Amino acid sequence: MRRVVVTGLGPITPIGIGKENYWKSLMEGRSGISRITNFDPENHASQIAGEVKDFNPEDYIERKEAKRMDRFSQFAVAGAMLAVEDSEIDIDSLDKERVGVILGSGVGGIETLEKEHSKLVEKGPRRVSPFFIPMMIANMGPGHITMLYDFRGPSFTITTACASGTHAIGESFKLIQTGTCDVVVTGGSEAAVSPIAVAGFSSMRALSTRNEEPEKACRPFDKDRDGFIIGEGAGILILEELEHALKRGAHIYGEVVGYGATSDAYHITAPDPEATGAANSIKIALEDGQVDYTQVDYINAHGTSTYYNDKLETLAIKKVFKEHASKISISSTKSMTGHLLGAAGGIEAIASVLAIENSKIPPTINYETFDSECDLDYTPNKPVDREVRYALSNSLGFGGHNGTIIFKKYDK
Repeated sequence: MRRVVVTGLGPITPIGIGKENYWKSLMEGRSGISRITNFDPENHASQIAGEVKDFNPEDYIERKEAKRMDRFSQFAVAGAMLAVEDSEIDIDSLDKERVGVILGSGVGGIETLEKEHSKLVEKGPRRVSPFFIPMMIANMGPGHITMLYDFRGPSFTITTACASGTHAIGESFKLIQTGTCDVVVTGGSEAAVSPIAVAGFSSMRALSTRNEEPEKACRPFDKDRDGFIIGEGAGILILEELEHALKRGAHIYGEVVGYGATSDAYHITAPDPEATGAANSIKIALEDGQVDYTQVDYINAHGTSTYYNDKLETLAIKKVFKEHASKISISSTKSMTGHLLGAAGGIEAIASVLAIENSKIPPTINYETFDSECDLDYTPNKPVDREVRYALSNSLGFGGHNGTIIFKKYDK
């Protein structure tokens, strides 16, 4: 099997755009959660979100083209441009038939759908934009990236709710490992801070209503957690076959070694109370990478700040790692970014790779009150120095979709 490495990072997040800004904010424990500005949230139960600040699509995309893209596609293209630039890859020298683009998105262009539906209801069908469909459909993130760079390998979107980004990275890993591609642009993109999405998640009682103190609202593994905070952005990575990367002298952030994907087969939104699916996803990833469970130093947890997720992800970790579970540094970077849904796996993979690169564990902020059902080391409130040989990133999605990726410190 061919080895696969990470050579480029392109985060667009509520706490910073670009790897330097993103990592600095993670190390500072800075919250990107604030009152929603994308629309007036006054009548919503949850009025807070992790919005991307200071994002101007015209910094990346021609104005006319940007207007014909939903915000999730704008994020995808911008993230891909940052990742390609970071990788220092020579686009013209690539065999473009062997470059793929695989992204995750949980909902695609929901903002466009909502706006165009309002036009339909208020003004009639003739007022619906001819760009409505190509702006809305979830495959357009990868579509725009392929057209930007003339990449002609496999290109598609994976939609598995909150596991979408992680599944996209895992499937990209396999495309390179098994010889279909030499390079894949991968990760996830989402822009679902819209009235209907916030209303829908609120109706499920999934979102935090700690509206008066948004920066403290997301508190994974804390006893007083009351729901997740919706976020937006993109996390794009360049995966590359090792020899391909070495030949061009690429900087290697880390190696992808394991991927696991399972289904709970239990409930459309609630996790399996035995955490069997999540535990099996981790086990499969460990087996795939031939990694002994005692070698894992860091887990970037799904850690949504909901009662059941945090409790049951903790159970899954204990089932797999046994006595070693208490020795692993765990954190939920969602405590700072909010939950980017289909893009969560992308930005959290980047955080995991940077933890390896910098030998530092990002914190879980807002951790104040111990919960006896969540009794592991969640790196409370401050980063810690630690050499990271293997980092594991979990994503657990509605529908019972589970995904796990394992990154390894690169050595020859």
